[in-house]
Amino acid sequence: MIPKYKRILLKLSGESLMGKRNYGIDPQVIAQYAQDIKSVTDLGVQVAIVIGGGNIYRGMDSEETGIERAQGDYMGMLATVINGMALQSGLEKIGLFTRLQSAIKMEQIAEPYIRRRAIRHLEKGRVVIFGAGTGNPYFTTDTAASLRAVEIGADVILKGTRVDGIYSADPEVDAHATLYRTISFEEVYRNNLNVMDMTAFTLCQENNLPIIVFDMNTPGNLLKVVIGEKVGTLVTK
Repeated sequence: MIPKYKRILLKLSGESLMGKRNYGIDPQVIAQYAQDIKSVTDLGVQVAIVIGGGNIYRGMDSEETGIERAQGDYMGMLATVINGMALQSGLEKIGLFTRLQSAIKMEQIAEPYIRRRAIRHLEKGRVVIFGAGTGNPYFTTDTAASLRAVEIGADVILKGTRVDGIYSADPEVDAHATLYRTISFEEVYRNNLNVMDMTAFTLCQENNLPIIVFDMNTPGNLLKVVIGEKVGTLVTK
């Protein structure tokens, strides 16, 4: 198998780590994700990862929590580091070499994010996990994924979700919703489709960085995407 991409940025949602639980981290999901990631690193693909923190804390609704937005966002960043540590443990358990880099300094558990160091780790075959988002409140982990992907020169963003791609409408609500296999950035704007938040999506468009949205919870899908099989939805210019 010949990979289509040399360097990828894999974006995972925090909610996906819950599996069938209502909160926290499901070890079975971590194990499956680790095996899927190993299957592509075995092909020589360089893998960087950004994970959300929604399975532990979502800091966006200050009216409901009583915590101001900026403070809540920092709490969410810490949740992404917890998830990053869990995935790091799962990857190392099956023999992969990893580095966890944090946009907020916490030297005892993670390296500080340094772009050149991250690229060097990737070149040496290490899986690099980026934690703590961008390090700034008011930005989502989607934006962090887009920013890091551009900074490290990734060939594509692979957005692993619990759905099998981008639909014309919510498939759980509209039985006639159709799955797009390929769609342009302009069509996403025009049809007001929810792929990423607007800041993240615009950053990808401006840097001509394709996005593939696919179902990460189906074992083997990540490998299929990397070798160029038609899985999920490709967003391109």
